[in-house]
Amino acid sequence: METASDPVSVTSTQPEVPAERSVMRRQAVFVALTFLGMSGGLLGGWFDAPSSFVWFSYSIAYVFGGWYGLKESIRSLQEPAVEIDLLMILAALGALIIGAPFEGAMLLFLFSLAGVLEAYAIGRSRTAIRSLIEMRPESARIRRGREEVTVPIEDVEIGDVFVVRPGGRVPLDGVVESGESTVDQSSLTGESVPVTKEPGDEVFGGTINETGSLEVRVTRPAHESAISRLIHMVEKAQSKRAPTQQLIDRFEQPYVLSVLTMTAIAVILPLALLEHPFEPTFYRAMTLMVAASPCAVIISTPAAVLSAISAGGRQGVLFKGGEHIETAGNVDAIAFDKTGTLTEGNTRVTDATALTDATIDGEPLTDDRLVALAAAVQSRSEHHLAEATVEAADERSLDVPDATGFEAVVGKGVHARVQRHTIHIGNPRYFESVTDQRSIEGLESGLASVRELEERGKTGVLVVSETDDRLRVLGWLGFTDTIRSDAAGTIERLRERGIDRIVMLTGDNDRVAQYIADELGIDEVYAELLPEEKVAHIERLQDRHEGVAMVGDGVNDAPALATADISVGMGGAGTDVALETADIVLMSDKLDRLPYAFALSRETRKTLYINFTIAFGAIVLMVAAILTAGIPLPVAVVGHEGSTVLVSLIGLRLLRFDG
Repeated sequence: METASDPVSVTSTQPEVPAERSVMRRQAVFVALTFLGMSGGLLGGWFDAPSSFVWFSYSIAYVFGGWYGLKESIRSLQEPAVEIDLLMILAALGALIIGAPFEGAMLLFLFSLAGVLEAYAIGRSRTAIRSLIEMRPESARIRRGREEVTVPIEDVEIGDVFVVRPGGRVPLDGVVESGESTVDQSSLTGESVPVTKEPGDEVFGGTINETGSLEVRVTRPAHESAISRLIHMVEKAQSKRAPTQQLIDRFEQPYVLSVLTMTAIAVILPLALLEHPFEPTFYRAMTLMVAASPCAVIISTPAAVLSAISAGGRQGVLFKGGEHIETAGNVDAIAFDKTGTLTEGNTRVTDATALTDATIDGEPLTDDRLVALAAAVQSRSEHHLAEATVEAADERSLDVPDATGFEAVVGKGVHARVQRHTIHIGNPRYFESVTDQRSIEGLESGLASVRELEERGKTGVLVVSETDDRLRVLGWLGFTDTIRSDAAGTIERLRERGIDRIVMLTGDNDRVAQYIADELGIDEVYAELLPEEKVAHIERLQDRHEGVAMVGDGVNDAPALATADISVGMGGAGTDVALETADIVLMSDKLDRLPYAFALSRETRKTLYINFTIAFGAIVLMVAAILTAGIPLPVAVVGHEGSTVLVSLIGLRLLRFDG
């Protein structure tokens, strides 16, 4: 069935959007003309109007009601293929041949009405893309020396500096060079409160500068900006078909051929073998063809799935394809990463303790010098603990020396050369593997201090120096993170929505992980995991549960996210890996949207079951009634097209789903 989505691409530029709306309006006008023609023909027959008026009215109904169906039938036959549009055209012509023009006109009217409803569902689901396109500025004011030049955003290069005035929309992603302001990021990240921006802060294209003027250095070209990536992902989500839709598409042509064959047999056998009269035999065959046509079956899935994608988008939940909506409805176990997912991810150094007798280069080691040495090594790392160490050094205004030869052991620790020493920073497992079991002075007391930090719900690491093959503990650092304010409520609502098992998978130490789990009421905790160990736990969960979801930040958790049946990324703007790898993205980084996502998925699955029951039930009942009771064509038309309209309306209900 051709809809307004067929001739116009959603990825088109803004001037093409009115063209898409024009097609929908034209379809609606054609439906109205079909109804008027059908009504005119029926009323004309009732009131003995001139036959010319009656046939003129029916002609209008047939021309406008069959216009799109005929075009689609011709297109499919050229491939060659057959679709349900051909069934409808043949059935309407058959009704006309046997002297039942009203039944044929009613069939075309209801069929085209169902097409408009499907187009409406698709159009509503694409509102997100249109609004995103409108958010993307077409030009930027670039600083060229002392002048400002307006250029198209496609011509802006990385490193250029653009100026955005109060009230202006930020054209591209970049880092603030000068100026201070507040920026409204709600359209992109869902944050309800404007965010303060100052030199060094990142800003995102499509957001609105509020109070001050900013000069921003471009960090991404136009096609890689946060808003462009988001547009691209929504487009891909709406183009990916759900498994049910894929199955229906695969069987549409064989089913249509079967219906045509059944119709031919219903005409030929009674005429050739039973010598039945032509008119009632042909009438019955046309009735069978109408009743058995799978319009409602084919429309039921896109109407529901596209409506669900649109509803999720308005709530800050991006489903990256219809298949993920169906799969998420089966989830009964969820594994969470800890840092940045259940916690805020703003890890801070809370303890920095140098051993009282530790020295470095012949001088007593202070707590600040310990932090400076650790920051020198960890400045080369992207780990959240490393970032916290560097931030602590900045806050203390410490002189951080240069480091060379940086190496990292994933999930364990790092080391680098700082001046005359190799500085090792890691958890206990790091020193078991990296140091080849060599003796480390002060290791026992250092590990005891780390365990004490862990008992207080903190993450502890040792700082060890290696000089001339001599290893000795310099001190230890303690880190802590804040549990998200909405984490406990989210887990409680997930249980209410049928999630049987909630698990935490983290590379952090066991005591810290257990502390967080106890606070949140998590069922199972697996700590001190390497990325491949997280994958193994996901696979074990999959052996015990129907569907397993993994929720993480999309960086260290990428293998586990890829292994899970459904991956959920905390997709704050600029989190490239989460946006690219996750099946579902929580665009506002708000964990409390997760129960909504799974509730919407389950409601979508339930809607699909209801629609299939209605669609297949109507076909079975009508075919059985035709074969046993001989119901007339108008009843078959109403039953068939009525079920098509009904499943479309039921699917559209998901547009209003609010969890």
